[in-house]
Amino acid sequence: MQLYHAPASPFTRKVMVTLHETGQVDAVQLVSATGSPTDSSRMPVSQNPLGRIPTLVRDDGPALFDSRVICRYLDARAGGGLYPEKRLWEVLTLEALADGIMEAAVLMVYESRCRPEDMVYDFWVESQWTKISRALDALGDRWMSHLAGPLDMGQIATGCALGYIDFRHGDRDWRAGREALASWESDFASRASMQATRPE
Repeated sequence: MQLYHAPASPFTRKVMVTLHETGQVDAVQLVSATGSPTDSSRMPVSQNPLGRIPTLVRDDGPALFDSRVICRYLDARAGGGLYPEKRLWEVLTLEALADGIMEAAVLMVYESRCRPEDMVYDFWVESQWTKISRALDALGDRWMSHLAGPLDMGQIATGCALGYIDFRHGDRDWRAGREALASWESDFASRASMQATRPE
């Protein structure tokens, strides 16, 4: 299999952590793909017409995208148990919440990267941060018992989302007033799979 990826992408990282946690790193060849919403020339557009990463090219079927589909496939392939049936809807909802944090955080980056400086819409950037802040509050208020439970994809996605905030938006102190979530993140970030996939 081939995985079109960029190490700085939080969605790519989620797939890479899944590969590590399910023992499938050696089953995938990494193919570098870099681009943006305004330049897809180096993205896998023939495999994924949306021109986005991650994209997984399989030997026995069509390419898979986005990260939620890829992670579910990899977990099923390995029997990893990251989507336990008894907690499936909670896991999927937590994964969606974490993916929403990633999406908003990436949009904040694109706003300054893809527009001329005089066209950057600060209100848009702050609106994305407001979404992130609400989601972080929800994690602390409603999801800590789940995060403290057995490893699942919701936890992986949350860890990658928080790591991306630190990576791209480290000047915003998301930990303030969220001590329990900050403590969980610190512990989760020490996992071997998270250490092996830290963006540089």
